[in-house]
Amino acid sequence: MNSETKPSSARDIPLGYLRTFLTLLVVAHHSALAYHAFAPMPAASLKAPPMMWTAFPVVDPQKWPGAPLFVGFNDTFFMSLMFLISGVFAWSSLARKGAGAFMRDRLVKLGVPFVAAAVVLSPLAYYPSYLATGADPGLGSFAKEWIALGAWPAGPAWFLWVLLAFGALAAIVFKFAPRYRDVLGHWSARFSDRPVRYAGVLVAVSALAYLPMAVAFNAEHWSNFGPFWVQTSRLLLYATYFLAGLGLGAQGLGCGLLAYEGKLARRWPLWIMASLMAFVLGIVALVTILSTDDKGGSGPSLALSALGHLSFVLSCAASSLACLAIFVRFARHGHAILDHLSTNAYGIYLLHYICVSWLQLTFLRTTNLPGGLKMMTVFVGSVLLSWSLTALLRRIPAVRRVM
Repeated sequence: MNSETKPSSARDIPLGYLRTFLTLLVVAHHSALAYHAFAPMPAASLKAPPMMWTAFPVVDPQKWPGAPLFVGFNDTFFMSLMFLISGVFAWSSLARKGAGAFMRDRLVKLGVPFVAAAVVLSPLAYYPSYLATGADPGLGSFAKEWIALGAWPAGPAWFLWVLLAFGALAAIVFKFAPRYRDVLGHWSARFSDRPVRYAGVLVAVSALAYLPMAVAFNAEHWSNFGPFWVQTSRLLLYATYFLAGLGLGAQGLGCGLLAYEGKLARRWPLWIMASLMAFVLGIVALVTILSTDDKGGSGPSLALSALGHLSFVLSCAASSLACLAIFVRFARHGHAILDHLSTNAYGIYLLHYICVSWLQLTFLRTTNLPGGLKMMTVFVGSVLLSWSLTALLRRIPAVRRVM
């Protein structure tokens, strides 16, 4: 997430508000995981493999039937689209500041929060996971078990270091290989005024980036070095979307694919239908694959697995373009409350995980409300708490510079 979250001009409003919407989706996504029908049993110890508590910090026996569909739909596209939007703004920032100033700014706005998240925010967010094991609730005992993990979960902050790495590569190309940056803008311009063709190219490139990784690594596999975590199979997919964002940014906000009266914006209902159809195709592929596994055979064939991975790529592209179409078409004018929310969206992203896990633990211990009601309460409470805390922290000049 680019930390410059407040739309600075009318041209920035659609993507600025879309980025804020995706931040809220992230909060809702994490709020729903505790009430997911397929959430794993709570861990007996943080050290017990496979450490699924890093994805499900708190698991509640009260379930929300809609969680699998909601979480599954979000998971197909929302982080890829976040990288695309970040790429758009990264290009405009590179053009305005130059590579050196751009990287100094990124180190402050992405590097510093990542360190703070890994060292302070992440342990605070996962402390409820430790308490749920029934172990000694003392901070000292938690610290000993945390240090003994042999890994350092960073939670949602993984996005920050990956975005910082992508930005560094973009800055190197921008400074030392200007010919390639011009080629990127040229090729993007060739397709962006024809959304269907653009979608075809995006799907093709995404498939080349994702399918080999998906075959080599399953979707649950994460690689890490210390606090530097990333979902292995999706690393090149995220790079593809960031690169696509750079290409769109090279044309300028409000131009090409992002034109207010362009074909993408005008045909937003068709893109919504395309995104739903692609997601349904993904569900059909998943159910077919699972039924093949249930028969006790050797697992799905290579062709069936490829179809499942391709449906994921299709759903990712269609949903991303549908969201772009909706926001470019309708989010043209600022609003005071939305601007304030957008200004604080970066802080909400950084702080929400603590609020989510502690509220989930509180409701686990104090109430037997239905899972859906718990999920909505956790979501609203986490947004309001992290929003308010961010607004307070941003009164500190040093924090304001970062957030």
